[in-house]
Amino acid sequence: MTDAAALPGQPRGGVLSGPATARAVNVLAPNPSAMTLDGTNTWIVSEPGSALAVVVDPGPLDEAHLRAVIDTVEGAGKRVALTLLTHGHPDHAEGAARFAELTRTSVRALDPALRLGDEGLAEGDVVTTGGLEMRVVATPGHTADSLSFHLPADRAVLTGDTILGRGTTMVAHPEGRLGDYLDSLRRLRSLTVDDGVHTVLPGHGPVLEDAQGAVEFYLAHRAHRLAQVETAVEGGCATAPEVVAHVYADVDRSLWPAAELSVRAQLAYLREHGLIGVSDTG
Repeated sequence: MTDAAALPGQPRGGVLSGPATARAVNVLAPNPSAMTLDGTNTWIVSEPGSALAVVVDPGPLDEAHLRAVIDTVEGAGKRVALTLLTHGHPDHAEGAARFAELTRTSVRALDPALRLGDEGLAEGDVVTTGGLEMRVVATPGHTADSLSFHLPADRAVLTGDTILGRGTTMVAHPEGRLGDYLDSLRRLRSLTVDDGVHTVLPGHGPVLEDAQGAVEFYLAHRAHRLAQVETAVEGGCATAPEVVAHVYADVDRSLWPAAELSVRAQLAYLREHGLIGVSDTG
């Protein structure tokens, strides 16, 4: 049995829903799966003593979950003032329009198609609601519209799917771009080094207590996988399925289709950087 303290990022044990920092509370959506882990984390963020709260990623279109989020906010003597999205995948954003209807709030996102209201979100924006301060950090790669939210007062960052509480994030071709993703991980690492961030509040899975350790693990994991893919191509693998069979031989075959999307993103990255030939690997 592995010591939890030795796992990358030091995942916090115990119940996933509930308070995570002085300003952030999680309400876990009932949508567990191989891709969503325990389910989507819907984050309620507010300044202590304030009557206003910000909700990040309302999650799937599940009426009971959306009501549970509202009940949690109101049970704390607050009201929802704003809804934010880390990205547009349905497990994070599908319920946003209905949630906005229930709470009479606007929805802010990087992608204009996801916004409800006049304001979007972009790198460098600062969200201030009820005394709360959250800084918007562009972290593309998992998707082009992926954002993270830096919560300086709690030395925490809400990462959406850019860093998970368990396992690693999928960067799937063609939506995912590995070069952008690696740059985003380095951007998050700078938050841990330069801004003292130590807590990751992920879109799925438990809270991580060692943000820098999590980022370093992700970067090392990606470098290892890239080296494996490059070696497989040099060894004669001519198509993405062949690379998957070589690199992911010890992984359950039911996961190979997802692995192939990841391999295609890795192959695109290697071609862009001139590390393998430019021919299509199927």
